Amino acid sequence: MLTGHGDDLYLYNHVRLNFSSNIPAHADIEELKAFLRQQFDAVSCYPEPEPFSAEHAIARQRGVPAECVLMTNGATEAIYLVAQLLRSEHFDFCEIAQPTFCEYRDACMMAGLPCGDSRADGGKCAFWLCNPNNPTGGVVAIEEVRRKAGQYDMLVVDQSYEAYTLEPMLSPAEAVRHANIIQIHSMTKTCAVPGLRIGYVVAAPQVIAKLRRFVRPWSVNALASLAAEWLADHDFRAVKDMEHYLSEAQRLNRELNKIDGVRALPTATNFMLCVLERQTAASLKQHLVEKHGILIRDASNFVGLDQHYFRVASQTKEENDELLERMKEMKNEE
Repeated sequence: MLTGHGDDLYLYNHVRLNFSSNIPAHADIEELKAFLRQQFDAVSCYPEPEPFSAEHAIARQRGVPAECVLMTNGATEAIYLVAQLLRSEHFDFCEIAQPTFCEYRDACMMAGLPCGDSRADGGKCAFWLCNPNNPTGGVVAIEEVRRKAGQYDMLVVDQSYEAYTLEPMLSPAEAVRHANIIQIHSMTKTCAVPGLRIGYVVAAPQVIAKLRRFVRPWSVNALASLAAEWLADHDFRAVKDMEHYLSEAQRLNRELNKIDGVRALPTATNFMLCVLERQTAASLKQHLVEKHGILIRDASNFVGLDQHYFRVASQTKEENDELLERMKEMKNEE
C-alpha cells in the first residue's frame, strides 16, 4: 500500500480547508447519520457473513440482478479481490496506464501478476482503467471503453468517481452482459462516507461467483452494510447540484492557470492535477498547511509524476478563492 494517499488530515491538527481529498468537504449526510444513530444495536451482533441485503438493494438501484453485485470493504478491497481472481484465472500480464490510482499496481504485484503501462507479447492480458481517472480527472469516452473491452481478455473499470462528472459512463446493465468486464464502484465517493468503507463490484454472474471465493467472512461490518442498504434505497448523492459544483471546479481550474508558474490540467471532474514550473509540491503543501491551515495533495508519489505535481479538489467558491489568494501571495513573496 502506498504511503501518502490523499486526505492525510490525520497528520495535522490545524487544517481549516481540506483540498487534499477528492470527496467534497461539505456533503450533507445528516439523514444518514440520523438513520445510523438508531441502528447501533446492530454492533452487538455479527453482521451477515456476506452482506446480501445490501447487495440486493444496490442491485435494485443499479438495475442489475442481485447475483451480479458483490459488496466490499471499500473499493480498495474490490481491487485486491480482482487481482486475486486474475491470478487464479492464469492471466499473464496487467496493463495499467499511468498516472493512476496506485492500488491497481500494488494489488497486481501482491498477487504476483506482472504489470506495466504497455501490453506484453502474448498471453492473457487485463487492462485496468480508472474512469474518471485519479489523479488527472480525465474521462475516457464510452466508445473507447467498449473498444478496450474488445482488445483485452479482461477490462477492469474503476468508476469510483462516476458521480463527480457529467460525462456518460458505461452502465452496470451493459457491463454485466460481458464476461470480460468488471466494474468497481464506490459509495465511499458517491455518498461521501469514506470512514464507512463501502464499495462494490458489478460483473456477470459467473465472474461474481468466482470473486466470492476470495472474500473473507464478515469483511463488511454491520453499520456499513446497513448504511449501504439505506443509501441505495434512497439513491443518495453527496452533491445535489452537480452542474453548479462542476462549474465552480472549472472556474478554479481557469483561475489556477492564471497564477504565474502554475498549470492546472484539463479535468472533467471536481478534482484536478496541477504542475508547478519552479517550486516543488512538497514545499507548497508545507507552506499552505503551516501558514494558512490549507491542505493540498502532493501528487509526486503517483507513478509517472515528479515532485512538481499536486492535486486539489474544488470546494466552495469562498474556499477556492482563499486557496487562490494564498497561492498568489506565495508567488509574490518569491
